[in-house]
Amino acid sequence: MKLRNAFIPFGMSWTSPFAKWQGPLAEINSLDLALDVTERALAERDLPASEITEWALGCTVPQQTGFYGVTLVSRRLGAGAYAGPWIARACATSAAVVEHLAAQVETGAHELTIGVVTDRTSNGPLMAWSSATRPGGAPVTEHWVLDPMKLDPTTGQSMNDTAENTAAAAGFTREQVDEVTLLRHEQYRSTLADDRAIQREYMVPVRIPLRKGEDWLAEDHGVFPTTAEGLARLAPVKPGGVVTYGAQTHPADGCAGVVVASRDRARELGRDGVTAQVLATGFARAEPAFMPMAPVPAAQAALRDAGLTIDDVDVVTTHNPFAVNDLWFAKETGFPLERMNPYGSSLVYGHPQGPTGARALTELVHALHARGGGVGLFTGCAAGDSAGSVVVRVDG
Repeated sequence: MKLRNAFIPFGMSWTSPFAKWQGPLAEINSLDLALDVTERALAERDLPASEITEWALGCTVPQQTGFYGVTLVSRRLGAGAYAGPWIARACATSAAVVEHLAAQVETGAHELTIGVVTDRTSNGPLMAWSSATRPGGAPVTEHWVLDPMKLDPTTGQSMNDTAENTAAAAGFTREQVDEVTLLRHEQYRSTLADDRAIQREYMVPVRIPLRKGEDWLAEDHGVFPTTAEGLARLAPVKPGGVVTYGAQTHPADGCAGVVVASRDRARELGRDGVTAQVLATGFARAEPAFMPMAPVPAAQAALRDAGLTIDDVDVVTTHNPFAVNDLWFAKETGFPLERMNPYGSSLVYGHPQGPTGARALTELVHALHARGGGVGLFTGCAAGDSAGSVVVRVDG
């Protein structure tokens, strides 16, 4: 989708720390997490919730009271007169949320909008559907989080299988996969320097209610030191394959947010008047059971609508559940691996599904601002061999 008048005010997107599943955020309903993080993010930015007239909730894992969707979030944050859609597009949910908000601004329907994207993969719901045709009326069940990882019902293959299929098609070696993994960890570590100076520009701590008092999560949980020697000792998940547990992401819990506004409103709200113009969004699918390939055609679609090519792009961030994703993107586009994911990626800090793209987009905007502006591309794969992309231009 080509866009001309949709902007993210600089500083008006954020992320919580991500916590590895069954960790410190496991007992917090993701809607409560969204309320906590969004309320403080808006307060810190002096933006009253009541001024935001279009709200979108991105969430892929059902939660208790979730039927009420965004109406619950906007009302409790003081914007009860306004609501909007619940958007779920698997791991491309954040890109879909940005596209919806940008379209609302582009058409003039709204001047100031927000996307609240939140998920908890911990304690995933066990869905049960009654079935009179089963013995004794026993229900059909599905674990909402675990089962989709193991099996795509249209291909019969797991997500790990799609990474191995892509690696085999391209001839990627175990050494290449491990090298990319190490690179992403090194890039992530750069954000921890000077007491996490880079991360603290956009990361909002999470308050964790306890039986007595409270605790706080201020930084990512579940990121472990990674070395070449450590990766080399790991066995591949699939015998004879190249993907180990060290070269793929881990499920996580977290929340992120992004404000999309008109040009004038974005300049008012952006730090020092800086904005990130949303130039285009794009979505695509790869061949069945080749999910890591999908970010390439999605990126090409977004760049085409923006009137750009990969040669015009200064920085790329990706949702890369497998190191194979970035190897494929670099192979197909020629974009250097070293200029991708300067602040690390979901390969390192985990993947809470819906919010991952919003965090990667936030990091993209900050990386572009740090270099004085430029054109950036976010792209990431999603279930069903699909992907979503967003192209932005930061003006300073």
